[in-house]
Amino acid sequence: MIITCADIDGFKNLKGIFFEPDPKYNIIVGPNAQGKTNLLEAMWILSGCRSFRGSKEKDYICLDGERMGSKIKLLDSIREQKISFEMTKSASNPKNIHLNGVKQKGTRALFDVFKCIAFIPDDVDIIKGSPEKRRNFIDMAASQLNPVFVMHLNKNNAIMNQRNALLKGIMQGNTDKSILEIWDRQASKEGAVISYMRHEYIQRFNGICGRLYRTISGGTEELELEYKSNVFRHDDFENPCGDEAYEQYYRKLSETADYDIRTGSTHAGVNRDEILIKINGVSAKDYGSQGQIKSAALVMKLAQAELYMQKSKDAPVIFLDDVMGELDESRQRFVFDIIKDMQVFITTPNENALLPEIKGKVLHISGGSIAEEEEDVSSHRE
Repeated sequence: MIITCADIDGFKNLKGIFFEPDPKYNIIVGPNAQGKTNLLEAMWILSGCRSFRGSKEKDYICLDGERMGSKIKLLDSIREQKISFEMTKSASNPKNIHLNGVKQKGTRALFDVFKCIAFIPDDVDIIKGSPEKRRNFIDMAASQLNPVFVMHLNKNNAIMNQRNALLKGIMQGNTDKSILEIWDRQASKEGAVISYMRHEYIQRFNGICGRLYRTISGGTEELELEYKSNVFRHDDFENPCGDEAYEQYYRKLSETADYDIRTGSTHAGVNRDEILIKINGVSAKDYGSQGQIKSAALVMKLAQAELYMQKSKDAPVIFLDDVMGELDESRQRFVFDIIKDMQVFITTPNENALLPEIKGKVLHISGGSIAEEEEDVSSHRE
């Protein structure tokens, strides 16, 4: 899929941005704090995902502004589609999302339409950050292959919120403990499904990551991912996800119920899972060098894109936010070889740091606006 038109105004510092992207490479150039990443973020939110920078929706509108709008036209293998996201500070209904002219209740429908993968400097947190960072990455990547996964994640989150509120009520003596079983039975079904879906994705994902990391390391190092479920052993996934798995999950919740009540929160289940990432058999988080961690994070994002390409007729759109300048020429070539059949948006303070054969369109961003008419990269850089 490719973005054929972008129209953005009032998103953070962006003003009057309108352009028709190149179907291959788009280089967004400018000094720091001029709006390069904001431009990627404004398009990214149209995928239905939360901001890759962790921005809250209330911060989408500029401090001295009243409204923001982000719109794209998107061409997939079937047709052209239109997505718009508008917000107004003072309106009673501040957020309006439209897909092909039809108003949406939320961002759920967008997730099925616009697929993109963002590479950002903070991707190293997938490796060295908290288990939640790794769970969130795997969940989002798996959801791109199977949007039903999002439904199970949302339902599980709602159940966990109810369960934790119930635990606090029991702890304070305001709620009957017997009600806990009702929620635990529901949590067991959703949690077991999520566990099995995570395991299936990581099984497929691990093989691609291993192959790509061997290439980027010159065949001297091995990258391995392992799903460590809080409920199930590795052998348990050989059996289908059904009543036996639900019961096993329920027993795990029951085992920690008394402790959960004393603390007012849930300590068992998918919210405690870990994804182990190892280089040459040892923890990348604990023992990986800075170079190894950066390479592992890059490979995991590339594997996400490749796996999606294998599953879908449409290639995802790729956002490279200020990451290519840190890579030497051989690693840049490695990245571009993987994403050569995808539409790519690259932010950089210096386009001359990129491979000279990258041909496409360049936009100069200054003060949140396109500073000059877009240029063809091939003529600009020769």
